[in-house]
Amino acid sequence: MGKLKLRGKDLIAIGYPQNKSITIAMELMLKYYKRETKERVLKLLKEVLDNPEHFKQDGTFGKIAEALTEAKKTEFRKLNATRAPFTIFGENDIENAAKDQLYTALKLPISKAGALMPDGHFGYGLPIGGVLATENAVIPYGVGVDIGCRMCLSLYDINPSYIEGHKERYVNILENQTRFGMNEVHKSPNDHAIFERSEFRDIPFVKRLKDKAYKQLGSSGGGNHFVEFGIVEVLANDEVLNVPPGKYVAVLSHSGSRGLGANIAKNYTYLAAKQTPLPKEAQHLAWLDLNTHDGQEYWLAMNLAGDYASACHHDIHKRIAKALGERPLAMVENHHNFAWKEMINGEELIVHRKGATPAQENVLGIIPGSMTAPGFIVKGKGNPLSLSSASHGAGRVLSRAEAKRTLTRSDLNRVLKDHGVTLIGAGLDEAPMAYKDINKVMAQQTELIDVLGTFTPKIVRMDRG
Repeated sequence: MGKLKLRGKDLIAIGYPQNKSITIAMELMLKYYKRETKERVLKLLKEVLDNPEHFKQDGTFGKIAEALTEAKKTEFRKLNATRAPFTIFGENDIENAAKDQLYTALKLPISKAGALMPDGHFGYGLPIGGVLATENAVIPYGVGVDIGCRMCLSLYDINPSYIEGHKERYVNILENQTRFGMNEVHKSPNDHAIFERSEFRDIPFVKRLKDKAYKQLGSSGGGNHFVEFGIVEVLANDEVLNVPPGKYVAVLSHSGSRGLGANIAKNYTYLAAKQTPLPKEAQHLAWLDLNTHDGQEYWLAMNLAGDYASACHHDIHKRIAKALGERPLAMVENHHNFAWKEMINGEELIVHRKGATPAQENVLGIIPGSMTAPGFIVKGKGNPLSLSSASHGAGRVLSRAEAKRTLTRSDLNRVLKDHGVTLIGAGLDEAPMAYKDINKVMAQQTELIDVLGTFTPKIVRMDRG
């Protein structure tokens, strides 16, 4: 059977109005029905034309139905003259370029409030460390490319001296049980309930990503993603953490939604840019109205990617627990690069946290430093000035290019030796010197979180680059 030959005049002939519904229908049919007969495709399109309301929630035909019933003209969106209310934490240590990105975002007609965390630095769209609350709209680049990227910590009742005394065993566990970067995957991926989710059936674009997502389950990305053994010190009794004070062996991982999230971000960022064209300085902040088909579809896909990222971490920790022959005492997990529906000043808004983490009252999280600097187990205070948010790490002081240009391998090896850290993989762009002082960052957000414990890295595994 040959490729579908469909023309705009064919749709006009069956009654389609001469607006964007024809373009949308042509794109979708040639994408998903290219092996069908022209007669069958036109019959399907006529059914949508006659009863568009019946197809509003359909994964393939919903966009056509929406265009038929609303036929909106895409208009250039102007920025507001004034900014929405905001607060910046650690402002004197944040570069102007990052602050300017927040200021631009605060002028979007959908923006209601914002904040910038003390680890803030320049990014795409929203700055890293940026928090933005919007009205009934989601910004794909405000969420970020690595949707639902997160930290996950497992604590074990193992004497911390075992890490040094049995270092080779712990190194081998990380070598054998973790996979990193574009090409590494487990030979035998584990099954997971995430792959039974309806989004993998009902959203045509997401459906095509399922096989790759299955293969990448339990693997980590490149860049600053890691899995490491370290020593946790719980500082005091806390009813939320519920772990007695003391020192423990722990596994800490940082990764996101892999190819699934990256492809979702790319696709819906493109759609947002077409639907809400903005001035050049704000072009990465294009949004999707949550009342539209694409907006609803992105929201479902984003949540799927976030849950998939969590599934990857749980798979990593499950493999390591099995290799250790131990069950964890507790697990703490928190994520960034996401959007949540939350009540702000009595109004339900969409809160984007790009490189920032939730810090509602009594919500647990982990804020890492670097491969040699401590991380922190924290509990949120629910400060409204930060939109109940905190930093997601130390934040960069050197860009990746600057780190590669100015640092040497001997510099890195010296710092690793001074801190007693064994490193597997990683490039100079992830050297500890490329990051801000985590202790200073923590001091700048004492009104946002309480510290319950510390994590000291000992054996760090990253992508070999």
